[in-house]
Amino acid sequence: MSKTSILNTPVLWVNAYLQEKLEDLGFETVPFFPTTPSTINDLTEFFPPGGVMCTYDRMMRMRKGPFPHIKCEQLLYYFYATAENSTINMVKITEKVNRLMDGEDETAQDLNDWCIKHGPITVEGVSLEPNFRFHSFKVFQLQETRDIINFASARTYGGNKIVIYYDYTMLELE
Repeated sequence: MSKTSILNTPVLWVNAYLQEKLEDLGFETVPFFPTTPSTINDLTEFFPPGGVMCTYDRMMRMRKGPFPHIKCEQLLYYFYATAENSTINMVKITEKVNRLMDGEDETAQDLNDWCIKHGPITVEGVSLEPNFRFHSFKVFQLQETRDIINFASARTYGGNKIVIYYDYTMLELE
């Protein structure tokens, strides 16, 4: 199995899609990182310029039926913003993600089209082709939202947790 086939997962494409679409809100960029920070100090020390960032966690789900080729996953996104305009930025991000990702099969088709148009993407120096086909998406926001205060630096951050369910099929690329 090649490094490309191991690395090429749908989450990388969903992240790239959302990152581009969130730029439409006027953010220079919204960096996406695997699940971190784990402490308030990490958040304070490594928060990127621009005031908004996202961490994510990918989780495999049980299949809906016995057909093993349709994979089910969920993405757990934590969007963070610094105190300056954090309420407005969190509302803008939450609304944008909800409107983009809550269209079931229409969202899947939009994302499939986007992947074909924008592929290949490069992740850590590896060029990736979309080797999957999305079927459906659902999104919801958990009631858990966070205001994180780091008393050592007097900086405050706001955060929202958004969950996206999606189904896809892996394709064979030659």
